[in-house]
Amino acid sequence: MNNLESNEMSKVRYWVLVIWPAFLAACLLEALVFAMVDPGEVHWPGPTFQPSRQGGYAMAFFSFWLISMACSGLVLWLAKPEQGNGLRGSKISDKLAD
Repeated sequence: MNNLESNEMSKVRYWVLVIWPAFLAACLLEALVFAMVDPGEVHWPGPTFQPSRQGGYAMAFFSFWLISMACSGLVLWLAKPEQGNGLRGSKISDKLAD
């Protein structure tokens, strides 16, 4: 496997590590929230936009998914190996002991 293929695989792996856990978290959040809230009974501000029940489910799911992807991406970014003098990717106790 050459360097280009390896780089492509690492990008695919990164996106899988972000998207899949975020999808599972969005599914769990959807089930938890809508076990207690009926989207058909939610009243949106303003008279122009009143989504259907299915539209409420869809908007909430994609909102949960985007927020979860941002969290997953942030975790992977913070877990990158150290690149410079920062604490990111190394043991904080080792840095503080110096």
